[in-house]
Amino acid sequence: MNYPLKSLTIKSWAEDDRPREKLVLKGKSSLSDAELIAILIGSGSAGESAVNLSKRILTSIDNNLNKLGKLSVTDLVKFKGIGEAKAISIITALELGRRRRLEEAVALPKITSSKDVFNTMQPIIGELHHEEFWVVFLNNSNKILHKFQLSIGGLTGTLVDVRLVFKKALELSATALILCHNHPSGKLTPSVADKDITKKLKNAGEIVDIKVLDHIIITENDYFSFADENLI
Repeated sequence: MNYPLKSLTIKSWAEDDRPREKLVLKGKSSLSDAELIAILIGSGSAGESAVNLSKRILTSIDNNLNKLGKLSVTDLVKFKGIGEAKAISIITALELGRRRRLEEAVALPKITSSKDVFNTMQPIIGELHHEEFWVVFLNNSNKILHKFQLSIGGLTGTLVDVRLVFKKALELSATALILCHNHPSGKLTPSVADKDITKKLKNAGEIVDIKVLDHIIITENDYFSFADENLI
């Protein structure tokens, strides 16, 4: 006999199907990270449900979805119950999420706070394994004119060309700019070099009447603002 969907409780479903039923009945926001991943992989293995398998994977990376997004197919298939197809499904879903955040960042029209800068730049540089230095150029309404990758460096730092920064600013007719770089180490404390380059660029900006409004250090989940800390 076929029963209508609404008459079935989640507990009456096979364990691997419960997250799907929960999504239909209660909506996507009701699902945990493990349940969402369980839907992606479809099924677990003998003796382990998809949800428990997903919990095991998440536990191994401290329940951090950013870390999960960095795992390769080779990394994922090391988990019993995850084959290449399931690994690819996980990687694809997380990459779509990253691209969605990137599109939202591109659409951001105006900078009103350091948090806006973080939301704009984190999808671009927040999860990189190497350091990059970027400049966000603004018009007199603090709307973004252009985001410019100034340099790429190793984990120990980047080289910053002050002349190139203001050459680009003048080409764009920018009236202000914000400096941004990432710390792959996850540490937010600015280095002596970070402070020195900030001072150097701010002084150069005063000569050509282009304000350096802030310098944002970005990690996966947080940021440090020179302006918020009265360091600029």
